[in-house]
Amino acid sequence: MTGRQVILTNRSFTLEELYDFMKEHWDVNEAGEFTVGRPTKASIEEYILLPATQRYMTIVYPRSAGGLFSKDNKVILSTADTPSGAFEGLAQTIPTGNIFVGIAQMTSLRSSEKERKGPAEDILQRYTSYMKQILGEAGYLK
Repeated sequence: MTGRQVILTNRSFTLEELYDFMKEHWDVNEAGEFTVGRPTKASIEEYILLPATQRYMTIVYPRSAGGLFSKDNKVILSTADTPSGAFEGLAQTIPTGNIFVGIAQMTSLRSSEKERKGPAEDILQRYTSYMKQILGEAGYLK
């Protein structure tokens, strides 16, 4: 359970090309709707966004071969905070003088971590499996 899955492809995609590919091949009745956007206002770039849980979503993005960190063409699926999940995580860092509030914050943080490693990870694995299937059917797997 890593929160990040990599699918090697035999061609590069731009985000727009991957989005168009998904629009053509993704069965929204089976795998749900998706959109392009930033998971939070602090996000550096746009991703394809898929729903996962209340606190987490799955983001999908391509990386082309070349450069220091990307030797292969790939499609990456990863777990990311939803805007409300990011806000909740930020709220966990606010110091308080009351030890009982701190204990409540730690309990909430643990349940958030369980959600990320449990249901959000399960959904990530299902999306990854489905993405591999449609990329494979189109002949794009490496």
